[in-house]
Amino acid sequence: MITLDGHSLTLEQVEAVARAGAPVRLDEGAGRRISASREFLARLLEGEDPVYGVNTGFGRLADVRIAKDAQRALQRNMVRSHAAGAGRALPSDEVRAILLLRANALARGQSGCRRAVVERLLDLLNLGIHPVVPEIGSVGASGDLGPLAHIALALMGEGRAEAGGEEGDAGQLLAGAGIPPLELAEKEGLALVNGTQAVTGIGIVAAQRFGRALDTADVAGAISLEGLRGTPQPFRAPIHSARPHPGQIASARRLRALLAGSEIRESHREGDPRVQDAYSLRCMPQVHGAAREANAYARRILATEANSATDNPLLFPDDGLVLSGGNFHGQVVAQCLDLVAIAAADLASISERRIERLLNPDLSGLPAFLSPGPGMRSGLMIVQVTAADALSEMRVLASPASIDSVPTSASQEDHVSMGMAAARKLRRSITLLETVLAAEVLCGTQAIEFHRPLKAGSGVERALEAVRDRVPPLIEDRVLTGDIAAVLELVADGALSNPLARNST
Repeated sequence: MITLDGHSLTLEQVEAVARAGAPVRLDEGAGRRISASREFLARLLEGEDPVYGVNTGFGRLADVRIAKDAQRALQRNMVRSHAAGAGRALPSDEVRAILLLRANALARGQSGCRRAVVERLLDLLNLGIHPVVPEIGSVGASGDLGPLAHIALALMGEGRAEAGGEEGDAGQLLAGAGIPPLELAEKEGLALVNGTQAVTGIGIVAAQRFGRALDTADVAGAISLEGLRGTPQPFRAPIHSARPHPGQIASARRLRALLAGSEIRESHREGDPRVQDAYSLRCMPQVHGAAREANAYARRILATEANSATDNPLLFPDDGLVLSGGNFHGQVVAQCLDLVAIAAADLASISERRIERLLNPDLSGLPAFLSPGPGMRSGLMIVQVTAADALSEMRVLASPASIDSVPTSASQEDHVSMGMAAARKLRRSITLLETVLAAEVLCGTQAIEFHRPLKAGSGVERALEAVRDRVPPLIEDRVLTGDIAAVLELVADGALSNPLARNST
């Protein structure tokens, strides 16, 4: 059970709710803050002062005053008009992340909504009812208006939702679960749609996948090093303490552990004419470590954003303040997601170069394309083509979305982050990175077969066991799509990210 208090939600908890369906409840202290915020808003509305989005219109229409008897209709109208998304529906894990993050933001008690709004969001999570949210419809400023409006629409019993893999009318799904439609009160539509939770939710799901891919890249590289009879000398600790970037040190430490006890290494320790390996082998700690630094930065940004109030205006009951600002602007999230996409493309780039070295007999000293019978058999020739195709697309996706801006809302919102585009790009980029790493693992494990009966390092042998549980060594040419898919599943699930923890019994 994960308890939301608006301040302490972790990325791991977001993933547990998004992907594993962990149950969620509201912290009682947070519930009291929410109620205090609502009471403060009610007192404000007894006066005549304008409160943006409550007794005024939205955006360019902020100078239009709304009569008291029309203020609740204003919220309903805003949700309906803003539910203007297009394109494919977001997958359920991303929708669940968004629901959780929106509830956590409201749990801070600075949005003026009722406790029932937060609890209704949690009901959707705990009952597995997921609003259908089109993936196109946010420029990442003034909040993720379109995606969040589709979620608010479902709370109102309108629009579409999905439960148990079946899509249907949101109102009917709520009724079937015994949940009445939510009647929005003053500011509650605005509190639901005004925030960065769509870009942040999609970003967290992608960032968690990237973390697993990062660890798997070290493993894939260690497998390739053994297959190419490379040296682990460049991974020794003194080299990295001389340039003490934490990510570089971490990757070097992991590579040393994965390669420890290698019989393949001992077989060529003496008499090897090579003085140094190519950069794609020798510089793994430096390149993988750079991606780790990007990942650490992105995780910090995403963790902060997951526990932030990002709607407008914000209420501060203890200080008697209602303040309009711009916390809904997603620039900091958009930039960090673009950085991860750049780091992912570079990880794929160095991985693809290792694949080339494994398959090219002029570079590997192994049979061409790792085929037991080159010429008559093509072996793994086209696996490198698949990796190259994925890498080319990743390089396009690494172009940052966050440097773009298209003014919206009659130029009231004249600088936007394009965070949703950054999030969609990153999601696709991580899938392609996992594909390239799967291709490298497939090639590297095949290369090691040519060194048998010698054993690779202990971590590499554990990883090879996991692969061989799914994919046999290549002896005769066969359709390789299934092999790539099997290894890709291991990569995506994180089954290869920490082979030293794999149960050897």
